[in-house]
Amino acid sequence: MPRRNVWVSVPSWTMVVALAVATAACGGSKETSSEPSAPAGTPGGEKVDKSTAGSVTGTVTLDGTAPKNEAIKMNADPVCIREAKGPQFQETYLVGDDGKSLGNVFVYVKDGLGNYAYDPPTDHPKIDQKECRYHPHVFGMMVNQQLEIVNSDPTLHNIHAMPKSNQEFNNGQPIQGMKMTHTFTAKEVMVPFKCDVHGWMNAYVGVLDHPYFATSDKGGKFEIKDLPAGTYTIEAWHEKLGTQEQKVTLAAKEAKEVTFTFKAAGPTTTNNN
Repeated sequence: MPRRNVWVSVPSWTMVVALAVATAACGGSKETSSEPSAPAGTPGGEKVDKSTAGSVTGTVTLDGTAPKNEAIKMNADPVCIREAKGPQFQETYLVGDDGKSLGNVFVYVKDGLGNYAYDPPTDHPKIDQKECRYHPHVFGMMVNQQLEIVNSDPTLHNIHAMPKSNQEFNNGQPIQGMKMTHTFTAKEVMVPFKCDVHGWMNAYVGVLDHPYFATSDKGGKFEIKDLPAGTYTIEAWHEKLGTQEQKVTLAAKEAKEVTFTFKAAGPTTTNNN
C-alpha cells in the first residue's frame, strides 16, 4: 500500500518502535468504510415486538477469594508513566467492595433466539487507548456494527485483534487523537486485543448477530433487555475463570433474575439448569 512519512513529536527511542510497528501494521491493517451496516439476525426473519418483550437481569458472584491482579510496570514508556498518574494493575479480576461481586463478565444469549431479524445498530461502540490502557476492558458489539478505535495518548499505540472467525488486523496509531473504524463480519465470543508496543494492554470484545448481551459492572450487575418470549441458554464468560450457562424461560413481558457463580480457583465450564 502507499506509504507517507509521519513526523511525530515523541522521544527518539519511541520513534524506533514506531517505525517498526507502523510498518507491520500497514501490512495487516484493515480500515473499513462508513457504509451502512446490514441488518443482523436471520434475513427476512420476524421483528421483535418490544411491547411484549421481557428481560433478564442478574448478578455475577465469586466463590472464594480472587487472585491479586498483576501489577503493571510501565517503565518502558515514560509517557505512559506520566499519563497513568500512579500505580496500575490489570483488570482481570474486577471485584466489588463486598469481595464477592465480579465485573468484566460478558453475559449473552447463546442459543434459543430462532428466526428473528434486527435493525442495524445506530450507535458506535468505542475502544479508547487512554493512560496506556484499553477502555473498556470487556465489551460487546454486533456483526457489521462499526467499532471506533481511538488513541487518546500522546504516544504510539497499535491495536492488534486476534480473532479466529474474523479477519485479523493490526493498526498503528502514532499520533494523539487518531481514529479509525473496523467492523467484524462474523459472530465470535471472544475476540482478544493486544498492543504490540505496550505488552500489558489487553481487551476483549464479544461479537454477536443479535443485541442480547451485557457486561457485568463492578457490583456484578447486568441486564439484557427486550427479549421476546422463549427459552434461552444464557452464557457468562470470564477471561480466566471460564464460562457458566443457565437455561431461562421467559413469558411475554416477564422479567427474570439469575445468578452466575464462578469459583475463584480456576477455569470452569458449568451448566446450571
